[in-house]
Amino acid sequence: MEFRKYEKLNEQVSICTLPNGLAIYVIPKRGYYKSAAVFAANYGGSDMKFRLSGEWHDTPAGVAHFLEHKMFDMEGGENALTLLSANGASPNAFTSSGMTAYHFESTENFEENLRILLQFVSRPYFTEESVAKEQGIIGQEIRMTEDDPEFAVYQNLMKSLYAENPIRISVAGTVDSIAKITAQTLYYCHEAFYNPSNMVLCVAGDVDALRVEAIAREILPSEKKETAERDYGQKEKPVPASSLTVVKMEVAVPLFMAGVKLDAPAAGPERQRLELLMDFALNVLAGKSSPLYARLYAEGLINSTFSCGTTFFPGGAAAVFGGESRDPAAVCAAVIEEAASFANGGPRTELFDRLKKASLGDEIRSFNSLYGMCVRQSAGHFAGFDPFVSMDHIAGFTMKDVSEAILGSLRPENLAVSVVRPVKGES
Repeated sequence: MEFRKYEKLNEQVSICTLPNGLAIYVIPKRGYYKSAAVFAANYGGSDMKFRLSGEWHDTPAGVAHFLEHKMFDMEGGENALTLLSANGASPNAFTSSGMTAYHFESTENFEENLRILLQFVSRPYFTEESVAKEQGIIGQEIRMTEDDPEFAVYQNLMKSLYAENPIRISVAGTVDSIAKITAQTLYYCHEAFYNPSNMVLCVAGDVDALRVEAIAREILPSEKKETAERDYGQKEKPVPASSLTVVKMEVAVPLFMAGVKLDAPAAGPERQRLELLMDFALNVLAGKSSPLYARLYAEGLINSTFSCGTTFFPGGAAAVFGGESRDPAAVCAAVIEEAASFANGGPRTELFDRLKKASLGDEIRSFNSLYGMCVRQSAGHFAGFDPFVSMDHIAGFTMKDVSEAILGSLRPENLAVSVVRPVKGES
């Protein structure tokens, strides 16, 4: 077992890899009453096309999310959510474009809850009847989501930015796509992606790392299996697939989101650095402490819903900004103009230094959540970087780094815009 210490954060992590390929991270928090565990698969909504045993497979959109819903069903009629809740745990799960994670927090019975978590995630049980029932439930969920303006503005932006990347498609899929899912589909995708070599177990709390390892060895399969090769489409052009998408929905004020593609490494420390740098640079450019934000707010062009940041997903990444605005075009023009001004020396030194200190403080506070640490460690493991060294990256950022990041990405020809306008009113 490997031990890593992080003096700046006063944290340490125990790491081991089982013969079956499962990576286990244990973050000891002595004296804590609460413990957290995340058992995650490197499998998400974007993993629709993959090759296994030399054969390519295309699966319907939404399988990863559908599988997450059905994994809580256990043979014999029991439900893992009910068992964990009855045992004093707070369980849940989520599916993103690149990861599916099952997790719980508890103040008691940690080892028993960990056993339940590992058992139900590694031992699938589906029937055609239960799949048909879930299709109705998830179908309703999809219809509700499609009526959500915030979902629409984001999904339309991804469709505008990308011509092929599966981020264009909702993680939940569509009503039509999930209708094609069968019990056999779920079993096959579980076999392909829910094998220990494609998974990670992260635990935080006052727990014994050797006991966590022993329980995982006892419950999970011992053999190491093949890892599926993924296909996210051909390399995308820097320019967006389309520059503008406008739809009308039941909103009181126009809602918009604009973004540009980022040329991001698929994995590794450079991917981590880029994500942190772009988030920081966008905060300097248009965050709530920036002169641009203050000006746009004073002019009534934005309100407190305005935000900016990055989104990373399998096969791509984007820098985005948006919120409510009576004139989205004016806001986009102002952001692009402000980005161009960074060619003349970049941000003010005082603003840069202040926001850098704030970013370092935010990073420190982000490690206060046991669950949050486990999720970050899981995502970092799959992306090939160490989340506990994020402060080192931020501490090394310079004004030149920020200027180059902004000037290299936020160009007018690279910008795509998604707008949701009120049903009534001018176009």
